[in-house]
Amino acid sequence: MANFSRYVWLDGQLVAWNDATIHITQIGPASVSSVFEGICGYWNADARKLYLFHLAAHLDRLAQSMRLVRMKQTWSSDVLKQGIFDLLRANECTQDVYIRPFAFVDAPAFSVVSDSAARIIINTLPNPSRLHSGKVSHACVSSWTRISDNVSPPRVKASSNYLNSRYAAEEAKRNGYDVALLLQANGKVAEAPGACLMLVRDGKVVTPPTTGSILESITRATLIELCRNVLHLEVVEREVDRTELYIASEAFLCGTGSEITPLASIDRFVLGDGTIGRVARQLETLYHDLVRGIDPRYPEWRTEV
Repeated sequence: MANFSRYVWLDGQLVAWNDATIHITQIGPASVSSVFEGICGYWNADARKLYLFHLAAHLDRLAQSMRLVRMKQTWSSDVLKQGIFDLLRANECTQDVYIRPFAFVDAPAFSVVSDSAARIIINTLPNPSRLHSGKVSHACVSSWTRISDNVSPPRVKASSNYLNSRYAAEEAKRNGYDVALLLQANGKVAEAPGACLMLVRDGKVVTPPTTGSILESITRATLIELCRNVLHLEVVEREVDRTELYIASEAFLCGTGSEITPLASIDRFVLGDGTIGRVARQLETLYHDLVRGIDPRYPEWRTEV
């Protein structure tokens, strides 16, 4: 396996892994002020090509997150794109890979001055895909409430927002579940830690709206497009009640890291026959072939390195 950690991209240049440092006193303030993205690269072994999935959309969302926390984006999206290319080549990435651009502000304390110039780090990690693994997950509804737009906006992909997710994920694991589902303050379903939710009821795909305390997920938008225009399924974006989770014929999570994660049960209510549902299986095959460039459709979603 290639060494994915030989270099990182730091403030405009490739830096050896051990030399990419900040002062230890910056760890807390930098974490509080940081926003990030997760981008997946998929290796096509037959073609010996690496494809980045929705690279432009991820960099646009990073810029949006930086704007909403009033960071000044010193490096343009074009510069970051080239930096990602340079980093992947320098690290000789010839397998599935996760790319993490991470923006933060140097600050002496737990505060950020408006329009502060951001520093940006990009690193790569090996990230074998779980598509077609056959694995399913068991979920529970968390006792923790999902953050809201007027508290800590979920559409900002900020490190601080993931503390809310960590509480829910830890609780789920401690109680014997694989993943958690969070409800909004009004009791409606929001999302899982780090992933959006889609369920199937009466042949329709239902998913909470982007105004429902969820991240504006790029993967979610991708699957909505595939459901509507490839599988010709009706997709309804609306508020979802908790009990709808228990009577759905199938449900699955989606996200850059989660890809498509079928749920076999929620709060010990078995969904369908407890295996991967028909819609999730169809989407999984479509997604797998698209991200690896096997399926030539939607070429604008893939960036070849």
